[in-house]
Amino acid sequence: MNKQSSSIFSITVLVAALGYFVDIYDLLLFQIVRVDSLKELIGNDADLIKSRGEFIISIQMIGLLIGGIIWGIMGDKRGRLSVLFGSIVLYSVANICNGFVQTTNQYALVRFIAGIGLAGELGAGITLVSELVHKDKRGLSTSLVAGIGLTGAVVAYFISENFNWRICYFIGGALGFCLLLLRITVFESGMFSEVKKRAVVRGNFFMFFNNARRFKKYMLAILIGLPTWYVIGILIAFSNNFAAAFNISGTVTPKKSTMFAYAAISVADILVGFVSHWLQSRKKALYMFYVFTIIAIVFFFNQYNGTADGMYVICAALGFGTGFWAIFVTMAAEQFGTNLRATAATTVPNMVRGSLPLTLLLFNWLQGVLQQSFRQVQQQSYIDAAIITGAVVMLISILATFFTEETFGKDLNYTES
Repeated sequence: MNKQSSSIFSITVLVAALGYFVDIYDLLLFQIVRVDSLKELIGNDADLIKSRGEFIISIQMIGLLIGGIIWGIMGDKRGRLSVLFGSIVLYSVANICNGFVQTTNQYALVRFIAGIGLAGELGAGITLVSELVHKDKRGLSTSLVAGIGLTGAVVAYFISENFNWRICYFIGGALGFCLLLLRITVFESGMFSEVKKRAVVRGNFFMFFNNARRFKKYMLAILIGLPTWYVIGILIAFSNNFAAAFNISGTVTPKKSTMFAYAAISVADILVGFVSHWLQSRKKALYMFYVFTIIAIVFFFNQYNGTADGMYVICAALGFGTGFWAIFVTMAAEQFGTNLRATAATTVPNMVRGSLPLTLLLFNWLQGVLQQSFRQVQQQSYIDAAIITGAVVMLISILATFFTEETFGKDLNYTES
């Protein structure tokens, strides 16, 4: 029998949280050291730094998308713990290698490999916690995992302020290997162990597409998370470019914007679990955070002739608004049976991360359209393209949430057939 804990905090929650901490440190490290590292590799050409930065982050996200499928399938076929061990070894090795790169192509290749490794951490951790914690406390526990884990970006910022970017990558790799020692204290999910004994198809990624109802649930689960990487991957990552377009006084750096955003995200991701618990609803909590995100986006695009400090405050507000990552991934885990749960919880967030290159394509295409068809100057087209992209993303996610089934308090001890 599977025994579920009534406590929202346990050794499993702690280890999952620390795993996600290292995951986020490594995931956001490129964004934090992007400008410094690319200046060393290719010089001070701002346009080249921007274009190569977009390319490398897109390649990393493609790695996450592919890795999400690989680790998700493995989590349902071989167990949640196999992912927690395998993924951290891969991205820890990749990050150590990252400290030795000499060209942007090498940089992109290593970030791709790191992306594959980073893809497995959160989904496997959330799946394991969801199956080991009582259904009434599930959202609270997964929020703690995300809230604690997301502070990894804040730590990455402060480390980058005191160490060379190559050393930052070495530290990330070392943190991963240290975490492996804690992993031996974690036990496999009882639900998975029971299903493994039965003749049930496990980890078949194509099962999301061979049934209309499952396909709908899967696509909606992905679409509700799109605002997070629109905000982080465009508004925050390129806050320095937006600052120039807004004629903001003072120096705005992406790594400081990321630090403020993730400090707020970590607080919000803990809060969203309590909000969901109080409302007895995942969807209502999502709507509340969507509203806050929209308000923060409006402020972001109305800071002409503002200040760097004002930009950082707005970045924190954007982070707080998108601090629903924990509930979003928990919902993905709750939508599907035990034989597909790890695949869903691992692929869904990485599909969202992997959507960033498409979002960037839309963003860049809109800039071209606005410049050619409406004769806009480059800076104005940059701002207007981002506004339109954000409006499209928010509309899609709100509609997806409306059509998504409520999963609060759902019994997870079942399988998909």
